[in-house]
Parts: sequence; C-alpha cells; structure tokens
Amino acid sequence: MADPLSVGVNLEAFSQAISAIQALRSSVSRVFDCLKDGMRNKETLEGREKAFIAHFQDNLHSVNRDLNELERLSNLVGKPSENHPLHNSGLLSLDPVQDKTPLYSQLLQAYKWSNKLQYHAGLASGLLNQQSLKRSANQMGVSAKRRPKAQPTTLVLPPQYVDDVISRIDRMFPEMSIQLSRPNGTSAMLLVTLGKVLKVIVVMRSLFIDRTIVKGYNENVYTEDGKVTDHATTALLHYQLPQMPDVVVRSFMTWLRSYMKLFQAPCQRCGRFLQDGLPPTWRDFRTLEAFHDTCRQ
Repeated sequence: MADPLSVGVNLEAFSQAISAIQALRSSVSRVFDCLKDGMRNKETLEGREKAFIAHFQDNLHSVNRDLNELERLSNLVGKPSENHPLHNSGLLSLDPVQDKTPLYSQLLQAYKWSNKLQYHAGLASGLLNQQSLKRSANQMGVSAKRRPKAQPTTLVLPPQYVDDVISRIDRMFPEMSIQLSRPNGTSAMLLVTLGKVLKVIVVMRSLFIDRTIVKGYNENVYTEDGKVTDHATTALLHYQLPQMPDVVVRSFMTWLRSYMKLFQAPCQRCGRFLQDGLPPTWRDFRTLEAFHDTCRQ
C-alpha cells in the first residue's frame, strides 16, 4: 500500500531538492570559511582587501544562486496530501521542545499505523467471507453433545409478571411510593417517591432498568441531572444479574431507599453533614453507608 503522505509529491523534484539543499549548505560553509581565513597571500594591504572582497562576493553569489534553485524546486515538489484527520494537531509541530516531546511525529506514525491496520483488516475480512463456515454432520453431532443447552432468555417477560414484582417491592418498602405506568406500550416507567426527599423516574425494559433520573422532591424533572442521578446510574451498572432480573430491581430499590436520610446521615469518612454545601450523596453498594463524593475515594 502506498504511503498516504507520499501522494501528490513529485519524487524526482524531491530528489533534486535534496541535492540543492546539500549544495546550499556547501555554499554557506564556503562563506564562513572565507570569513575565517580573512585576507591572505597578498604582499600589499590593498591587494589583500581586493582579493578578499572578490572572493567573498563570489561565495555570496553562489549562496544566492543555490537558494533560488532550491526555491524553484520546492514549488515543483508539491504538497503531500494528508488523508488523516489531523485538524489542529498540526500545531504540535511548532512546539519549540520538539526533541524532548515529539508528539507530532508520534501522532503521524500512529495515524499511518492505524490506516495500514484498517487496510489489512479489510483484506482479511474479504478473505474470511470467502471461506465456507459450514461444518460436517459428524462435527455438528459431536459439538452438540458437548455444548450445554442454552438457557431460556429472560429479556421478554409478561407484563403481569413485571407488575407483580413491582407490587411486591412496593409492599416491602412502605416509606417508598412506587407508581407504575406504561406510556409507550409494554415498557414500564416507575415514579418512585422517597418521602419528601427525592423523586426518581425509572425507565424499564421488561424487568431490566434502562435509565434512572433522580430529582429533588420539588425539583423540575426537565432540569439538568445532578450527582445523585450519576450515582444511581453507577448503581445500575453495579447491580447486574441477567438470570435474576427481579433480584436486581429489588437490590436497586433497597440501595435507593437509603437516600431517605439524605439530609440526616453524616459522612462516614469525615463525620460532617455538609461539604462544599452538599450532603453526602454517595451510598456504598454493599453497606449503604453515606459518603461525600470526595470522601468515598
């Protein structure tokens, strides 16, 4: 695969430009050698001055000639086309400490490697799709004996079963009020009220919780989500047991119930009720103890 950075570059002019750079460096070196040697090999002072000036002018004309040639070739070289989405990362090349932090060159290498990896992955995918994935009858028979039976899925449960589970959880926690509704068909939405402290909207797909939004008792539901909503989302990721979704919902509701004392329980780490004007909004998933967001770490 051709290097994407070489596309659009006149390679012959590029080679000539490298030779022109070498010639320019030699011309500049001769200028400094002339200045270093000074006026020599003449008997009179006037002769030495004239010889030095003539030699110095010849060297400067050589530098000017080589520089003009390099500028001409640079216009013929062309500009490499960058297929990589570098955007503002090109500004990294202006870093004055490039030798210590070569971020731009490393970024170019990473993009080139990623582009080659994508190309080879496409080739491998095409070759694999051409192969037959069918197995013989004997192989299928052997693998079927060794492979355990697939467990029945619990992604789709009858709405009546979901209603019964939510009703039992509602009776378990009398200090919590759970209202179930189905505004869009079979998917359930729960409005959980914790006394006069919080209101929680729980969006469910069958018995699996998709999202939760936690608001203050008198807070607008459409305002921006806060800390407790973030903690509740983290709790959803923690309580995961696909084989027993009813246990997951019950565990989550038990964890949510611990916020009944949001403004009464002190932080178990620092012992204070408020930190930066906020109560301890984090609840431990195992012990349900209260912590400030910064104290739990």
